[in-house]
Amino acid sequence: MLEKLLTIEDKYEQVIGALSNPEVLSNAQEYQKCSKEQSDLEPIVGKIREYKKLLSDMEGADELIRSGDGDGEMKALALEEMDELRKRRPLLEDELKLMLLPKDPRDDRNVILEIRAGTGGEEAALFGAALFRMYSKYAETRRWKIELIDSSPTGLGGLKEVIANITGKGAYSKLKYESGVHRVQRVPATEASGRIHTSAATVAVLPEAQEVDIKIEEKDLRIDTFCSSGAGGQSVNTTYSAVRMVHIPTGVVVQCQDERSQLKNREKALKVLRSRVLELEMEKKDKERAADRKTQVGSGDRSERIRTYNYPQNRVTDHRIGLTLHKLEQVLEGNLDEVIDALNTHYQSERLKDL
Repeated sequence: MLEKLLTIEDKYEQVIGALSNPEVLSNAQEYQKCSKEQSDLEPIVGKIREYKKLLSDMEGADELIRSGDGDGEMKALALEEMDELRKRRPLLEDELKLMLLPKDPRDDRNVILEIRAGTGGEEAALFGAALFRMYSKYAETRRWKIELIDSSPTGLGGLKEVIANITGKGAYSKLKYESGVHRVQRVPATEASGRIHTSAATVAVLPEAQEVDIKIEEKDLRIDTFCSSGAGGQSVNTTYSAVRMVHIPTGVVVQCQDERSQLKNREKALKVLRSRVLELEMEKKDKERAADRKTQVGSGDRSERIRTYNYPQNRVTDHRIGLTLHKLEQVLEGNLDEVIDALNTHYQSERLKDL
């Protein structure tokens, strides 16, 4: 491992050198490339240097312990230091191993977020709206842009379905473990007897596909246009701006009516369609690589109940990692970092075990 770490440090030094090269400085594209590489390597190089210092300190303490020189007090201090260094070493090595794990190439992608009300009728739709608000608030805290693609609102302010595009650095890396069934337990406002109801909504987080990822042929598409419904002013139900797109080979259906322009709706629908078709391709490859999907990290199986939001107990529980937080209100206000960081740490640890 040390050899690999030294190679990374050498690479970092080469990049630093290149950034002071006049030829690179005068080439905007090359300078941007080197700057990004420096930014990517900086965290692990800092950790490598911390590890090298630890090894050097261990060597110095060991020499002092083994030498016949020096008083007993110095040796006692050296033994104490060595004990601390030995405890720190495996922790630092684990951190380095995590940093050396192959990065998911999709981590920097934007996200297509889909939320659908499940069992529970209107209460499930209201929960779907609460989840969408939660993710929207979280996106705001990270300064990501969230753009509505399609939605099916209910009369009481719920959402039967909502699809949105989240644009921002690392959006997929943060949200990729949110796919699954989210369950809510609460007393509905319409419930006279005060009984707790259980409802559910499914969340899907898809990395936004690019044209280079998957080619959608025009001949494989069936596109229908229809009058949009819902809020939108005088043009509603008078222009055929809404678009329904069917990918014939896979049967994937997408519709978009959020924009007044048919062209813009078509562009948005194609973006969602491409991401869904790519997800199907990825799932197919995953199944080919492993018969047992349970052993795969972050499969995002939507049939799995991943989290419960319990209003009476002010509790959020993530069932995959056994995490329970008694701060439901804060979580629903978009304070998701504690949950998301715990999930990322858990799945990284699982990947380390596989290695």
